[in-house]
Amino acid sequence: MPVRDKPARRVGYIEPMDQLRWEMNPPKLRDPIMVCAFRGWNDAANAASAALETLADSLEVDVLAEVDPEDFYDFQASRPTIRLVEGAHRRIDWPSNTFIAARAQGADRDLVLLDGTEPNLKWRTYSEMVVQVAEQLDVKLVVVLGSLIAEVAHTLPVPITGVATDEATVRSLELERSDYEGPTGIVGVIHDRCRAAGLPSVSIWAAVPHYVAAVPNPKAALALSEKLESITRVAADISGLEDETMSYEEQIGRAVAADPEVEELVERIETEQRNRRGPELDVPSGDALAMEFQRFLKNRDTD
Repeated sequence: MPVRDKPARRVGYIEPMDQLRWEMNPPKLRDPIMVCAFRGWNDAANAASAALETLADSLEVDVLAEVDPEDFYDFQASRPTIRLVEGAHRRIDWPSNTFIAARAQGADRDLVLLDGTEPNLKWRTYSEMVVQVAEQLDVKLVVVLGSLIAEVAHTLPVPITGVATDEATVRSLELERSDYEGPTGIVGVIHDRCRAAGLPSVSIWAAVPHYVAAVPNPKAALALSEKLESITRVAADISGLEDETMSYEEQIGRAVAADPEVEELVERIETEQRNRRGPELDVPSGDALAMEFQRFLKNRDTD
């Protein structure tokens, strides 16, 4: 890899270790935007990772670099998995973070995709590494996808909220501004490191219903994909997500209709969501969700 000048040292800067393995020389990309998604805490119902996977499957892609997981994961918390290759050889799959160059026919720009898994350790070092890759590839904007559990109804449009490094970006991208305060994940940390580096960034979040958060939510992934297209002007083939969304709504609708108590819950959430004032997304705390579930479990006749 050719030697390049290092960026100027920043306040709070942490020198990333040599944890990035380039698979090819950094290419010259056209007005690139970086799009990131991380499995784990920031990926409720797999919506963010599914949106990124849909985008990658729609474009011409090349693997740019892989992140060595050794320093970023507690392998007792994020355990690697073993799988059989051709029914004979065993292979260990480690938590992966892959930088991908993506090109779309007819689009005016290229994308850099980061398909990742939220690290357990050294978040500031990891985030600084992401920023350095973005700077090296001359990325113009970083977009980080996330999905969160909220008190929303599966029957209504998926609320999408956003956080940007400046108010002008929020307005230009027509985002509903999130006023959330509380615990954050790697999405929030990367967003903060981009701000410190003077690199424009935005994180967009899809809300998924807390009563079906344990199953993949293609409807939320579809909403993220549509919002992402409006930002990047790069279209993904979302037909698969559209078909999955129809099936998802039918299956969840049948399950809800079969349980009068859950049906009552959904109707209440629908009313509150429609009447909710302002654009802010009401994100209940973990305690509030636990109390909600406990209340319904106490009134049920079965486990």
